[in-house]
Amino acid sequence: MKLDNYMKRKESRQKAVEYNFAFLDESAKKEIRRKILKAVAVPGYQVPFASRELPIAKGWGTGGLQITLSIIGSGDVLKVIDQGCDGSVNAVNIKKFIGRVTGVKTTTVTREATIIQTRHRIPEERMSEDQILVLQVPFPEALRMVEPSELETRRMHGEADYSRMWLYLYEDIVRYSEISIGARYPVTVNGRYIMDPSPIPRWDIPKLNMADTIYIFGAGREKRIYAVPPHTKVEPLEFEDFKFRVEDFTGAACRRCGSADTFLDEIIDEVSGRRIYQCSDTGQCDLSNGKIS
Repeated sequence: MKLDNYMKRKESRQKAVEYNFAFLDESAKKEIRRKILKAVAVPGYQVPFASRELPIAKGWGTGGLQITLSIIGSGDVLKVIDQGCDGSVNAVNIKKFIGRVTGVKTTTVTREATIIQTRHRIPEERMSEDQILVLQVPFPEALRMVEPSELETRRMHGEADYSRMWLYLYEDIVRYSEISIGARYPVTVNGRYIMDPSPIPRWDIPKLNMADTIYIFGAGREKRIYAVPPHTKVEPLEFEDFKFRVEDFTGAACRRCGSADTFLDEIIDEVSGRRIYQCSDTGQCDLSNGKIS
């Protein structure tokens, strides 16, 4: 058989494959939506769910992907980013997969999207009440750094026993003269639960507080869903005499758009060996650079 004939037959077989809308069966999507409602009703509380198998390995965004597949509709517009970048391998592959099983329109412009799925960043542009931000979460348990037992962390959350977390932060200050946590900085949600905000940088933490949009967190490997509803108080853990602070980019600016008020990635130029900076959020960078009107 000639190669071109083989490829044509293979392509026709691929086109013949039909999926249920958004890949997951309807009972699975209904179960996930129920768990999302519970997570919204109890902000910051980790709701267990039956994580399904997907065409990507657990740990590569299956939690966020299952949430997106469960809530997306034919009229939605999807944006997928990975550490702020629309063009990374993870973001592109997830976007292609969702597009194939739903047929929805995709975009790289934050304000055009109704659903944004993200890994490790929150977009720089302020989002509206009509948008949903879905975060991929590798480790949902904020107390894991102080307690390895899942049974014990459940008890600690139930009793609001967070003394060991506060002790951890205090010892960090004594040892390093600062809180050394970069990403995954723990926060208190609605004055009750300590929550892991996913490995977003400190820069993004203030965006969670009293936001207009809803944030939904999905951990596929750990089988947990939790949420921060709109207009919910989210406070980073801090002491009265040792306040929370974000990353300092004083004196630095993006090499592409010149922005000095966004989160910047530090890059070492291979030719000159000097440090250069670039916006982590590529969509916002293109907007500031005039590539998006």
